[in-house]
Amino acid sequence: MTHSSTLNDFDDRDDLSSHSLQTRQQALDQNRRAYDQMASAQEPLCRPASDADLRNPLATVDPLGWLGDSIAGWRVLCLAAGGGRQSVLYATAGAQVTVVDLSPAMLQLDQAAAHQRGLDIRTIEASMDALPMLTDGQFDAVIHPVSTCYLPDVRGVFDEVARLVRPGGLYISQHKQPVSLQASIAPTGGNYALLHSYYRSQPVPAPQRDNSVVARLREPGAVEYLHRWEQLVGGICRSGFFIEDLVEPVHAKADSPAGSFSQRASFIAPYVRIKARRRGDATSPRKLLL
Repeated sequence: MTHSSTLNDFDDRDDLSSHSLQTRQQALDQNRRAYDQMASAQEPLCRPASDADLRNPLATVDPLGWLGDSIAGWRVLCLAAGGGRQSVLYATAGAQVTVVDLSPAMLQLDQAAAHQRGLDIRTIEASMDALPMLTDGQFDAVIHPVSTCYLPDVRGVFDEVARLVRPGGLYISQHKQPVSLQASIAPTGGNYALLHSYYRSQPVPAPQRDNSVVARLREPGAVEYLHRWEQLVGGICRSGFFIEDLVEPVHAKADSPAGSFSQRASFIAPYVRIKARRRGDATSPRKLLL
């Protein structure tokens, strides 16, 4: 059983110019279309959890043990995590799950997977940085797969997460490494080149989708932005969290073919995964500085 709601995701923040709001809205519109198309095409990111995944769902979603021995009864927000995988895994592990995604087609996959497995999951169509339909301190944990790259500004995302997580609650997120978005997809003479500025506000140009490496690194048709380490790690801290752990999931493999995804990952880690805990009070450090 699922519950679904839809919201206009325009967020009229006083600190954003009309130009940046327009840029944000354009990114939202294009990325919604991109993920609707990916869901229809059943791209790998849009495939529901399998029976094998569900045999031990907590081990599947939390191989590092960051969540402890049990999440039964936890209120979990799967943020920008549609597709029928994350929500079903956490619900099967005993959590009360809400899943937010920008793409209605992705949420339909969650609804279908939940119905098939007899799970009660709430779905909400909205942008990850504008969730006024959810209340302060509503969740014990927010699980956020790779998606911050789809917005030009991550400050609003981290502020919303901080508002929604109870004091002492967890925020587990994964992001594209800045250097991975800077670097070339294929090597030249055995080396990878830095193609894009680290200090850029414009989207990172999309590479030609002519091989499997591109398919593993970039989403077809999506607008993606590079966020610096100070914006990712510093932004999480400034929004009211302590960083407890940080890992770079290993995708490198020995003796990988030249130019393959795993060979590139030997030189450039594609992702970073961060465990953060909400401060013990509800006051955001950023607000204290204003």
